[in-house]
Amino acid sequence: MPAIALPRRMFAGGRITFHRALELGETAERVGTIASVKEKTGASGALVFVTVRYEISGSGGLAIEEEQDIVYREAAVPGAKEAPKDPPFVLEPGTTVKHINVDPVLLFRFSALTSNGHRIHYDRTYAMNVEHYPGLVVHGPLQAMMLVDLVREKIGKPVKRFTFAARRPLFDTTPFDCAVHAEDGGADLMTLDPDGQVCMRASVEFA
Repeated sequence: MPAIALPRRMFAGGRITFHRALELGETAERVGTIASVKEKTGASGALVFVTVRYEISGSGGLAIEEEQDIVYREAAVPGAKEAPKDPPFVLEPGTTVKHINVDPVLLFRFSALTSNGHRIHYDRTYAMNVEHYPGLVVHGPLQAMMLVDLVREKIGKPVKRFTFAARRPLFDTTPFDCAVHAEDGGADLMTLDPDGQVCMRASVEFA
């Protein structure tokens, strides 16, 4: 990754295309490329967006393409105002909802599984006293995984393409909801906090 002085690193979103299934026992190779680096200024100060592209291939050729959007931000400021809340999101009729209750053990295990050493996910003292969050932060990729797993559980169709984007942070202090609404050829998905705020928005296209 490029050398960026901004200390706060967050997973902003991603896009995954599944070309074929990797077979058990198949040797695979993942190649990562820095696709873009963009500097911006937002309400919270300086921002740098880095997009990383990965290609996973095996003996049968290209299997998975993935793009990850990583955002770097300035250090947290004590007493900084939170982003204003939107009106509570109203789910469409026919939406399937699954209630999720995460705990520090799950967040620690997911951090270990993904080699993510960022302390906001497992060190409550650091997350609250240094980053000034109200609790531990639920990983963006963990939310994304829970959403696509809900599609597999409730709809059962193979996924061709999965796109997701983080809207606002989600914390372990209260349970949250994963929601999926099936449409022709795909589905809309989201995670919502208890106040009805959309924390992650996603979509899938079926194969």
